Amino acid sequence: MLNMKKAKLHFASALLLGGLMGASSMSFAETLKLSHNGDTKSPVHKALKFFADEVKEKSDGEIKVRIYPNGQLGTQRESLELLQSGALDMAKSNASELESFDPAYGAFNIPYIFRDREHFYRALASEDVGQKILSSSAKYGFVGVAYFDAGSRNFYTSKPVHSPADLKGMKIRVQPSPSAIKMMELMGASPTPLPFGELYTALQQRVVDGAENNIGAVTTYRHGEVAKYYTRDGHAMIPDVLVISTKTWEKLSDKNKALILAAGKDATAYMKKIWGEYTEQELQKATKMGVEIIDVDKDPFIKAVEPMFQEAEQNPVIAPYVEAIKALDK
Repeated sequence: MLNMKKAKLHFASALLLGGLMGASSMSFAETLKLSHNGDTKSPVHKALKFFADEVKEKSDGEIKVRIYPNGQLGTQRESLELLQSGALDMAKSNASELESFDPAYGAFNIPYIFRDREHFYRALASEDVGQKILSSSAKYGFVGVAYFDAGSRNFYTSKPVHSPADLKGMKIRVQPSPSAIKMMELMGASPTPLPFGELYTALQQRVVDGAENNIGAVTTYRHGEVAKYYTRDGHAMIPDVLVISTKTWEKLSDKNKALILAAGKDATAYMKKIWGEYTEQELQKATKMGVEIIDVDKDPFIKAVEPMFQEAEQNPVIAPYVEAIKALDK
């Protein structure tokens, strides 16, 4: 399995590096390759397309961003590894995946840390939280450019979940994030890390009993065909993050760095607008698919994960961010 993964990464690296070498008449920064695992109809793809258009316009066509959707260049983790090596310029990941590379992103992964969507956005825009975290990862091989709304994460399962007691013994797919794994353990579930692309089959074959994600996973990726209960506990609002390779970033002029960051902020605002509309549409689609939407009392869930707040307050890496996020909820 490991050899296959290495072969896939080597192939993607060769493909990307070959493309750069073949474009001998172009400067390095003219075409930036951007990978993401979303469908072309997804809000995140639309936001990334908006970003690419903004970069082209702001640079008067000097910089172009070529988007590779649907995981064409590998999983999110593989894309991040390609970024670190310099074989890929940009990628869309999320705070759960990024926590494994840069611990600072763990501040976003603490369940129930955000009271609501506006609190979430205040934290992302804050210089002491969101913006500081974006720049924290340069030493790990990538720099954060922008945040995208990925909605609130909720459980979708093969049997109804009304309280943490219902999760006991259930195998729940999670991202390979220490925070996500810990949360599931505290709620009594058995955390099962799996690549997103394998999840439909895993649900269908009952390799896992459920997963947790936003409503788009249920509809766009058809997981609602094999998991008929969607429990809106809203345990996390984990942002998607657009990142750029440190190697690419350091080759850009200050002017081009500034315009890329400006395009990122514009794309964040655009995503905020379209995400709200998307969520309402997808909830209606889920209901038509036969998925039961379950609203619950969040208090028992919050109580179950209290140890994570206590640990976060003792963690020297994320404690300052956690305190700053709490201070913004006023």
